[in-house]
Amino acid sequence: MASFEVRTDLAVEEQEQISGEISGVSLREWRGESSDLKWSQVRVLNNGGAKTLGKPVGAYLTLEMKPLPDSGQGLRIAAARELARQIRVLFRQMSGDRYPTSVLVTGLGNQLVTADSLGPKTVGSLHVTRHVDRAASVGTKTSLSALSPGVMAQTGMETAEILRGVIRETRPDLLIVIDALAARSVARLGTTIQLTDTGIRPGSGVGNHRHELSAESLGLPVLAIGVPTVVGAAAIVHDTINAILRAPGHSAASAAAAATDPDADGFFRMLRQIKAMDPDEQYEWIRRLTEPECGSLYVTPPNIDEIVGDLSDIIAESIHQAIFPDLDPEDER
Repeated sequence: MASFEVRTDLAVEEQEQISGEISGVSLREWRGESSDLKWSQVRVLNNGGAKTLGKPVGAYLTLEMKPLPDSGQGLRIAAARELARQIRVLFRQMSGDRYPTSVLVTGLGNQLVTADSLGPKTVGSLHVTRHVDRAASVGTKTSLSALSPGVMAQTGMETAEILRGVIRETRPDLLIVIDALAARSVARLGTTIQLTDTGIRPGSGVGNHRHELSAESLGLPVLAIGVPTVVGAAAIVHDTINAILRAPGHSAASAAAAATDPDADGFFRMLRQIKAMDPDEQYEWIRRLTEPECGSLYVTPPNIDEIVGDLSDIIAESIHQAIFPDLDPEDER
């Protein structure tokens, strides 16, 4: 593989870039209760798989769906229910088959920047219960607390530093971290939700590394929920060129254009050279061309405010159903 960093936070995208089976990595795919919901589970089994994929050992579940602004309320309800089921499974796996009695949710990001506001918006939609009598909190013994610690430019502190103090004082059994992610594919912006039991390194997808939030660094299980809201400019160009190469009649158009316009021959010759590269070589070539002109530019959809609003509601509802199963009559703990 090339020595550059492909900026994506999604394990499924890392897996897609490697052809064939990967030693130490397993992949399973299935459909959800709606045909518009698709699950993928990438499981990194050992250190060899972690080195190849560039992800820590653990499970990475990805829910893909149709664009929410174009979908009905039924898809939102189904997505929240599916997420809740998988969160409950991860709860038990991460807690040694013992359901947590106290859950802390942390919404990472900057609420003033729409593409980075998923975490704070989700926390704002949660119904916290730690401060009330647990016996009266929706018929469950699990309590829910939440905070949005902001970003370092606002607080002067690393999120990990803030969380260590909160965890020391409140002693939750499990931490859920919610954050906006970066994707490699434009098609996954706002249509993909990733769950992982490995925690998270805030800002890694955009090259802004912060202290990791994991069981090793914080001393308790950390479940991370993320949604890609930005994509790099080089990835957009990469997708566009590959769409041209996949277009029906591309070879015929190339020959016809070259026959009538000598200047066009150079363009299509370049496309043929790109087509002969593997995906990593293509991306590196495009990145070297675009970054001197555009810098490390990241792009977000024009309706990102609507997307973040919809997805924060879905994630908040899934957390409610996972912690308070009375809210989802179809499932029992």
